[in-house]
Amino acid sequence: SIIRRQRQELKLLIAELKDRDRELNDMVAVHERHIQAWEDDRQKILSLAERCSLLTSELNERDAIIKSLTKRLKLLESQHNDSKIALESTQQKFQELTQKVTDSSVHCQALEEKNQSLHCSVLELSAKTGQLQAREQELLTMLQLKDKALIETTDQITEVASKFKILENALRAAKLEEFSLNREQQDLKLTLNDVVFQVNKIKDVLSEKMKESSKHQEEISHLKHENGCLRSELILAVEEAQRKDQLYQFTKSKQVRIEKELSSLQQVCVKQQRDLHFLQVNLDSSQESMQ
Repeated sequence: SIIRRQRQELKLLIAELKDRDRELNDMVAVHERHIQAWEDDRQKILSLAERCSLLTSELNERDAIIKSLTKRLKLLESQHNDSKIALESTQQKFQELTQKVTDSSVHCQALEEKNQSLHCSVLELSAKTGQLQAREQELLTMLQLKDKALIETTDQITEVASKFKILENALRAAKLEEFSLNREQQDLKLTLNDVVFQVNKIKDVLSEKMKESSKHQEEISHLKHENGCLRSELILAVEEAQRKDQLYQFTKSKQVRIEKELSSLQQVCVKQQRDLHFLQVNLDSSQESMQ
């Protein structure tokens, strides 16, 4: 009975050992599965850490690119402001040059009109001078005729002197005629002096008018030259304004492209930050599960 009882106890011990062995095998299998899961999690964590380092380096590179683009954007904004100020100053200078050209054109037109009126006055004075010269020639001819008549009268007086007693009355008449002729000659000489004085005066006025006309001609040529210079300067200013406008448009389009690229990079950075946050949450949860 003792042997049977011991055998029974041995059977029970063997069955319990088998159960314990089975439990141990199950525990070993579970432990191997845990180790395999831990190894898988470890490989995932390593890959995630490697990806995280890559994303961190890429994020740093993007951050450096964003910083450089921000600096470039600030530089472009300053250049844009400088271009805008230069464009405004060029437009103001263009308006001033336009006003100056308009004033010069008006002044030139007024001088041309004045020159035209002076030219007409010179022509009138020339015509009047010609008329006075003709009148002077006519008076000289009349004076020569009067001198000739006076010479003839003197000859007649000489011839009549021998007949003084007979021709006394004729002599008196001749003396009266001679007195009247002398008086008329003096009147003609005074008239001739007045005409000569007027002619000289008209000549002086004509010379002054000619000098003034030459001065106006020189001033008109100078103003025309200055007007040409102003026109060329105006054309250069317009070309410079067009070039600055083109540069401004190019800068504006470049700024728009940079803003688009910057917005796309910001969107990519936001997405990468979201992915990084998600990976960080997964990493924390994995670490918690590992612990």
